[in-house]
Amino acid sequence: MYTKEVKIINEVGLHARPASKFVKIANKFKSDIKVSCEGKSGFAKSILNIMALGAHKDSVLEITAEGVDEVKAVDALVAFVANKCEE
Repeated sequence: MYTKEVKIINEVGLHARPASKFVKIANKFKSDIKVSCEGKSGFAKSILNIMALGAHKDSVLEITAEGVDEVKAVDALVAFVANKCEE
């Protein structure tokens, strides 16, 4: 299991477009990936789970993966969020 935290720095948080890109990245990996934010958690490969987190600017995400490519999966998602969700 591999876990990292990352702070959301883009203005709008994980709204529809960034959440969709986040899920698309997560689905490239075989590992099970879970995301937690302010007491809520969900699976990173589900757009509904990510939207339900209500992650906004300055929220801290905890991204955890377990599986054959867990480190690459977490690092890719952390990089996406740290890069202002490519916005």
